[in-house]
Amino acid sequence: MAFHDVRFPTNLSFGAIGGPERRTEIVALASGFEERNTPWAHALRRFDAGMGLRSLDDLSEVIAFFEARAGQLHGFRWKDWSDYKSCLPSAAPAFGDQVIAVGDGQTRVFPLSKAYRSGATVYRRPVTKPVQGSVRAGIGGAEVFVGINYA
Repeated sequence: MAFHDVRFPTNLSFGAIGGPERRTEIVALASGFEERNTPWAHALRRFDAGMGLRSLDDLSEVIAFFEARAGQLHGFRWKDWSDYKSCLPSAAPAFGDQVIAVGDGQTRVFPLSKAYRSGATVYRRPVTKPVQGSVRAGIGGAEVFVGINYA
């Protein structure tokens, strides 16, 4: 399988139904308690674009996209309209929205991630394929250009 660096048409993805899925295995014990496990470290995002189709031309565009990816053989970019920003969907992204790491004077490379908080629990989802030009970063309270070495 390969990844095709092409985005599913955004005019068709808006209105799609779906979101994150997790695989959780629940085992009932003889004592009546349960054990819960997951083989996945991170959620899989799954969407149904059928709700975004408004015409036969839209359907034709989806079929062309599907055939160009050889069905499910190749991955592709998808804009998740409910989770494509570092901030709330109604806000404008800023360089200080997410704390990626706190420098220790030694570490030079920090993985890009997005934090999800609920109470005291924080889950960090890796961001592995950001849209070029969309990442904003800061050091010491000042915005910096991404991709430049700030020693």
